[in-house]
Amino acid sequence: MGGGWVLDVDLRKFFDTLKHDVLRQILSQRVRDGVVVRLIGKWLNAGVLEEGAIKPAEDGTPQGGVISPLLANVYLHEVVDEWFERTVKPLLGGEAFLVRYADDLVLGFVREEDARRVLAVLPKRLGKYGLSLHEGKTRLLEFRKPAPPSHDGGKGEEPGSFDFLGFTHYWAKSRFGKWVVKRKTSKSRLSRGLQAMGLWCAKNRHQTVAKQQEKLNQKLRGHCAYYGITGNSRSLQRFREGLLRAWREWLNRRSQRAGMNWGKFHKLLERYPIMPAIAIHSIYRRAANP
Repeated sequence: MGGGWVLDVDLRKFFDTLKHDVLRQILSQRVRDGVVVRLIGKWLNAGVLEEGAIKPAEDGTPQGGVISPLLANVYLHEVVDEWFERTVKPLLGGEAFLVRYADDLVLGFVREEDARRVLAVLPKRLGKYGLSLHEGKTRLLEFRKPAPPSHDGGKGEEPGSFDFLGFTHYWAKSRFGKWVVKRKTSKSRLSRGLQAMGLWCAKNRHQTVAKQQEKLNQKLRGHCAYYGITGNSRSLQRFREGLLRAWREWLNRRSQRAGMNWGKFHKLLERYPIMPAIAIHSIYRRAANP
């Protein structure tokens, strides 16, 4: 599409407000196995444990339950996906698309008027199924490559950016000098990940160095398995560097003896190495190893 308008949608407390009766009605159209239907009903009626007491759940899905993302996809497939494809797109004047995972979704439009029309009717559609938009987080932004500098030497308008599924999507130049959409780890996810690494190192500093090295490599490998995409190498390296700083800090706190400076720490890394931060899903890596 070469850019356009992006509607970044945020649903208010989706997993808490999902209507059980509507979900059962949607499931009845696709699932005929009574055992599966009853099992889903037990999940929905499991309730929430608060201060040692079980509170029955009239709406919503189990907090942290493995079934919740699946039920969210089933629910929003009917509420948003089918509605957008069958009802909305035929009425638009330009090209448009929707990308969604569970309750995270973005919509892209070539024309601004199409985007504003959908934004106007979307709350009514969601309200029909007991859902609502988070007005403070839902936003419409222009997302296209930057305009060239003006003749008077002024810079063109800065391009917009948005976060989706843990990545910040933004315009930047490729290695060949062309404007392309790139993705990097969002600031909030990077900060949250580094904080989690620091807490883990603090909690497990009594473990042997070999055991800590093994677990940290597993965590770094898992981080790269999700965030290791083309163009995100800098954020991956920042995560690895933050992990090493946290590990060194908490290894130093294992005793009251003189602290381990960076020279000693690098010698320790020679014996207990931490894997490099690799862009596992890089298109260049696949091209080099077809």
